[in-house]
Amino acid sequence: MLHIVDDEEIIRDSLAWLARSRNIAATAYDSGPTLLAALAASPGIDAEGECLLLDVRMPGTSGVALFNDLKTKGLLHRRPVIFLTGHGDVPMAVDMLKNGAFDFFEKPFNDNQLMDRVLEALASSRAGGAEDAVQSRLAALSVREREVLDLILAGKMNKVIADELGISMRTVEVHRAHIFDKMNVKTAVELARLLK
Repeated sequence: MLHIVDDEEIIRDSLAWLARSRNIAATAYDSGPTLLAALAASPGIDAEGECLLLDVRMPGTSGVALFNDLKTKGLLHRRPVIFLTGHGDVPMAVDMLKNGAFDFFEKPFNDNQLMDRVLEALASSRAGGAEDAVQSRLAALSVREREVLDLILAGKMNKVIADELGISMRTVEVHRAHIFDKMNVKTAVELARLLK
């Protein structure tokens, strides 16, 4: 989902149309507070990823102030931000990029380049979700399962793991089965690929 925040209706409409022409779901907002209310109403991240397209200069809450507010409230996790400005402000662009913005486009911009970056931002958002899921699965492992996991990833056989941890080989097999089940993998190779 692409969230477009711009105070000019014609720009919001054209950006939403442009996004839909590239099969990107888009919602437009006329101000920062409107976006904040929408994000508060549905705090989860869209499975297809999310990206925020913010106009830098808007009456009331500017795009930069909105960005800082979203960051303070923890609402930028897995929501990359691309800034749009009609006023070429290079120092501001550099500052926003250093502060975590995904990109910065000056109006008038190349439509295809902008949408290509939006697609990259959405892919980045989705990748963050996959990473969160893996971290959640890892957090479900017990301390002993983490120890066994580390030794499996080191390529050690069950007997060697049992000797190193001072437990029976049968206990290692039970831990290994629990690890594979919790991590949703069938082999040590899949496990290594998941955690690379």
